[in-house]
Amino acid sequence: MRTTRRYLAKEIYRSSSVVLVALLGLFTFFALIEELDKVGSEFTLLNLFYMQALAMPTYLYDLLPIGVLIGAVLALAGLAQRNELVILRVSGVSGFKLLGMLWLVTIPWVLGAFLLSEVITPAAELKANDVSLKLLGRAEGGRMSSGYWFKEADTNGGTRIINISQLSADGTVSEVTLYELRAGQELSTMSQAAHGRFTGESLHLYDVTQIVIDEASIAALADAQPPTEPVTRMEHIEERVLPTTLTPERLIARVLTPERMSILDLTDYIRYLEDNNLQTDRQVVALWRKIAYPFTLFVMITIAAPIAFMQTRRGGVGTKVFIGILLGVGFFMINQLALNVGMLSQWAPWVTALVPNLAALILAFSALSLMEKQHGVRRFIQTRLPWSRTPA
Repeated sequence: MRTTRRYLAKEIYRSSSVVLVALLGLFTFFALIEELDKVGSEFTLLNLFYMQALAMPTYLYDLLPIGVLIGAVLALAGLAQRNELVILRVSGVSGFKLLGMLWLVTIPWVLGAFLLSEVITPAAELKANDVSLKLLGRAEGGRMSSGYWFKEADTNGGTRIINISQLSADGTVSEVTLYELRAGQELSTMSQAAHGRFTGESLHLYDVTQIVIDEASIAALADAQPPTEPVTRMEHIEERVLPTTLTPERLIARVLTPERMSILDLTDYIRYLEDNNLQTDRQVVALWRKIAYPFTLFVMITIAAPIAFMQTRRGGVGTKVFIGILLGVGFFMINQLALNVGMLSQWAPWVTALVPNLAALILAFSALSLMEKQHGVRRFIQTRLPWSRTPA
């Protein structure tokens, strides 16, 4: 069985790798065509190639389940066409035992997908955002035209709102605007800093211009009389140390889209949003989908098994690959539809993430069970039903 498993692994890895390279090249080519209109004197063709190279891990992350499905169907259909699956079945390997071997073969793909999801894709997308901001003046993710916005509670029971124009992965920030509100949501201080740095649980702001608003300013303005004392004063501070719950990891989480963040960063960012009474729906759904992502590869290999077993005597490799492509694309579309409908209908996050996978797994198991029992059903019909017996 070890020799059989190694042979299956070699065939599936080779076919899936070829399919993934083809899909990755196809999607990259279409992305290059779509972005060609941005090429100019400042944004060269070499810059475009560099940005598409940074986007490849993201493409691979999205295409990996479909590539594994099509590659497995292609490999198993080739084995069926060469009657190698028939030899396995005759030697006593049942369909479910073969499925167990396919699941073991899928484990390296799952480990690679975890590495891609947790390390490579977040780093590549963060670098792509920095390059896009530098070359095109804009970035994806959570950046608005005015920069990145953060909200947190301060130590005095008030609220602090921080606007950062640019930030880096090492915790360095520039063009920072800080709004500090009292417990009654009254603006107390507005500060602007040229640059700053997050160290530990503190934000060090440098070259700070600060406008302090007196607590009696509202009462003074409400009297409709000119105040006797200035209600505001401007100060210039070389350095200001601000205790904060923000960290460089949470800054990175704000840059990336939730689906591209690592599980640890996403969990920490959800905790930060909950502590500051901010919406977490999209982040929670993204967390469940990332947890279910490795499980999707097992679902894909399970779908491939009954497709490859169909019509093993007549081959039909092209038909099986076409069915695999349809099922892979259909599963991807249903998965995205479940995400959008679940967000609009406010379904439970685990329902949005797991139900499409569970439904596909149940259908694949049912199809494999029917194919396993079809010979027994046919024998039952021929022996028990008199009208089905062939005359002597």
